[in-house]
Amino acid sequence: MTETKKVMRDIPAIRWTALLLLALAMFCAYIFMDILSPIKDLMQATRGWDSTAFGTMQGAETFLNVFVFFLIFAGIILDKMGVRFTAVLSGAVMLVGAIIKYFAISEAFIGSGLETWFTENLNYIPVFDELGISPFYRGMPASAKFAAVGFMIFGCGTEMAGITVSRGIVKWFKGREMALAMGSEMALARLGVATCMIFSPFFARLGGSINVSRSVAFGVVLLMIALIMFVVYFFMDKKLDAQTGEAEEKDDPFKISDVGAILKSSGFWLVALLCVLYYSAIFPFQKYAVNMLQCNLTFTPPAAGSFWAGESVTIIQYIIMLVVAATAFISNFSKKPVKQIMLAISVLFLVVFCYMGYMRQSAETIFAVFPLLAVGITPILGKVVDNKGKAATMLMFGSLLLIACHLTFAFVLPMFKGSAVGGVVVAYITILVLGASFSLVPASLWPSVPKLVDQKVIGSAYALIFWIQNIGLWLFPMLIGKILDKTNPDLVEKLNSGVISAEEAATQYNYTAPLIMLACLGIAALVLGIILKRVDKKRGLGLELPNITA
Repeated sequence: MTETKKVMRDIPAIRWTALLLLALAMFCAYIFMDILSPIKDLMQATRGWDSTAFGTMQGAETFLNVFVFFLIFAGIILDKMGVRFTAVLSGAVMLVGAIIKYFAISEAFIGSGLETWFTENLNYIPVFDELGISPFYRGMPASAKFAAVGFMIFGCGTEMAGITVSRGIVKWFKGREMALAMGSEMALARLGVATCMIFSPFFARLGGSINVSRSVAFGVVLLMIALIMFVVYFFMDKKLDAQTGEAEEKDDPFKISDVGAILKSSGFWLVALLCVLYYSAIFPFQKYAVNMLQCNLTFTPPAAGSFWAGESVTIIQYIIMLVVAATAFISNFSKKPVKQIMLAISVLFLVVFCYMGYMRQSAETIFAVFPLLAVGITPILGKVVDNKGKAATMLMFGSLLLIACHLTFAFVLPMFKGSAVGGVVVAYITILVLGASFSLVPASLWPSVPKLVDQKVIGSAYALIFWIQNIGLWLFPMLIGKILDKTNPDLVEKLNSGVISAEEAATQYNYTAPLIMLACLGIAALVLGIILKRVDKKRGLGLELPNITA
């Protein structure tokens, strides 16, 4: 018999290298996505961004994807040009948007002609203002306007990169460890959130002086690295096609005719609405979470010159975080006694990580724990859905956890303000549980879509879900910012009249109202989850059945 010639994807080390290139690129993108989130207070103190300005700028990320339908265009580009070209293009688009955002926040922008132009313009945009969807408003700081422009461009690149990376993983891992590969990519990308929370404030305060543009510059450098990763992947992917002699694999194009068939499915609508509700309660919250902790906890800065106030502790804590994530993830694929050893190491280092966050007395290092439990349990949840089913039940359970966490932040955490230890403990437990609930969505929601629509329109179904999701990711960051200013009128008045400084005002907001709003999203998601389970039982959609049928 003639032995089949091996190609690059048949060699584990090479295909996992391809995955690592894609995953690291998305890791860098996730860091830049929330690069300003842990320094909201510094943006208000140094650039005059109140909560409305901050929220409007953050929501701008998905504006073009939603209202100019760039998400659909990205799918068309992927189909026509293939994975390689689209990957490099997405990296370049992200970098261009990031550079614009960097300049908008830099000292060079202050007093420039661009600042004057943005101050005098974009205060009224016909049609968009009438519809209440304008990404700018009269009185919005010029730096926030220009940063929003850059963030819009970055957002286009990010969404393009997201769908391209997923397609690339399918190409390299089809018929192999695809679920593990996708889970690994997602886990590494999630670590970008913690990395951002730790290093963005670190660079903003580096050397004892505050300069918020350094944080954005850090993100820009990472996106340069991401572009390099995509370029290297380009040549690996091209060589693979040369070996197989096949034309580059491409997605089926998004067809308008597909929409009708998809929209007729009540199950599709339930899953799509669950997606937008759930993600809207998580991602926008991430952009305010650090400031929420600053407003609800009492922090006593460590003594100047001490180890906890030094810069080296940041690096040490980050290394400990990587140990937690790595050992927790590896434990899912290990057998006894290695599994027990990995879990023990992970728990031990998690306790050390939390202790260091407490000793550093900073909100950003406390919230950095958010993705760590998710990294460890996401593979477990995926195995449950694959082998046991119960996807609809898991979505309901995730919604309950989401509600409990936001209500805890709204009503329980403020009760511990002034407590040196109690508030931090409550915060850590709630943040870890919220991260765990977040893991339930990718493990149960995304694998359910193929059960709800015809296989030939599944790509179009995912495109529609992503578009609907982006509406929430555009809307809710702005709503949180506006609600904060509207429900804290005394604080806003004191700030405007000069009674308190912007720096003092930044850590005195009452977050109860926006947190209740986020909890209501969880309640709505729970109701939809209950309806989805009933629809599944009545119509036999198979959502509660295992994914693995063999």
